[in-house]
Amino acid sequence: MIDITINITDRDGKKHQVSAPTDMAMNLMEVVRSYELAPEGTIGVCGGMAMCASCQCYVLSNTELPEMSDDEEAMLSEAFDVKVNSRLGCQIQMTPDLNGLEVQLAPEC
Repeated sequence: MIDITINITDRDGKKHQVSAPTDMAMNLMEVVRSYELAPEGTIGVCGGMAMCASCQCYVLSNTELPEMSDDEEAMLSEAFDVKVNSRLGCQIQMTPDLNGLEVQLAPEC
């Protein structure tokens, strides 16, 4: 089992350094939920299907992420508070390559 370190700034501006397993097929949204870094019912509303943008985050580090899928790109094109570094947390799978990833949760929609 390989755990990685992810740095997450919550919606109140508080920074959290969390450990995320890479062997459980978790995505960033699920990590945020497991650490309760956003109030229940405000993140991952669609269950991780890239259909709601409630898990939108801003990538602050230079960590190389997988390319954005068409579904993710379409959802972000309709979301609020989108920036050039916006991604959907549900579409970022935890892999060893993401060690040191730094993100900030986007404001609640």
